[in-house]
Amino acid sequence: MAMSKRRRAIAFRRAQYALLIVIVLAVAVFADWGEIRQSFFDADTAKAMFPTIITSALVNTIVYSAFGFAIGLGLGLLLALMKLSPVAPWRWIATVYIEFFRGVPALLVFVALSVAVPLAFGLKFEINSTAGLALGIVGSAYIAETIRAGIQAVPKGQIEAARSLGMSQGRTLVTVVIPQAFRIILPPLTNELIMLIKDSSLISVVGLATSDYELTKLGRETLSRSPTMTPLLIAGLCYLIITLPLGHLSRYLERRTGGRKISTPESSGLGVSA
Repeated sequence: MAMSKRRRAIAFRRAQYALLIVIVLAVAVFADWGEIRQSFFDADTAKAMFPTIITSALVNTIVYSAFGFAIGLGLGLLLALMKLSPVAPWRWIATVYIEFFRGVPALLVFVALSVAVPLAFGLKFEINSTAGLALGIVGSAYIAETIRAGIQAVPKGQIEAARSLGMSQGRTLVTVVIPQAFRIILPPLTNELIMLIKDSSLISVVGLATSDYELTKLGRETLSRSPTMTPLLIAGLCYLIITLPLGHLSRYLERRTGGRKISTPESSGLGVSA
């Protein structure tokens, strides 16, 4: 007798639990826990990294990422508006920029700003500027597409209602469209910030003074003097200190924006009085 759909679903779920139990038991039995403890949980190596990894490397990572996100957000907004412009050359420029920097590895952008640009133009950036510009240039290509999608997701009725109240196209864009678009795209923008935080590790390819080390660079430098993998574990945990709260924030914003009704100009106090 064939099983019902409900029983098949229950059997399939139980099989998945059984598979997970087998995997956990296999790891517990065959893993060399002594070697794992010695390689990844060396207390002396971990102690040697503190407090420098918190007071310097972690702070530098946050500063580089915040600077890059600020540049990427401003440039991304400009690119999004250019791509939606009725002027064809603006659309072409924005499209070429976005496609180029979404296709080029971020590592090449860091190398270009630290080596190629100084050689070609005689411009040399300090480390904060190099990190911020590189992250901002790469991030802006992705942020621009996110903002463009958010702008296009704003109901056309919102724009028509604002224009019917006598608002100019520019005022409608600034006071109605962009605020609602950002409300829609807050979760993906938070995810983009998380990606920039992880990409900030690429600054390690540039020559850094000890005081400019970010988490990955400090972890690699400590690893070169340590017989264990503990420095990389500590650096990874520090990244989680930053990214996990942002991940929770992204999910919170997604729940808030997903269930919220988009306000109309009338409900925002923009309606015509009787």
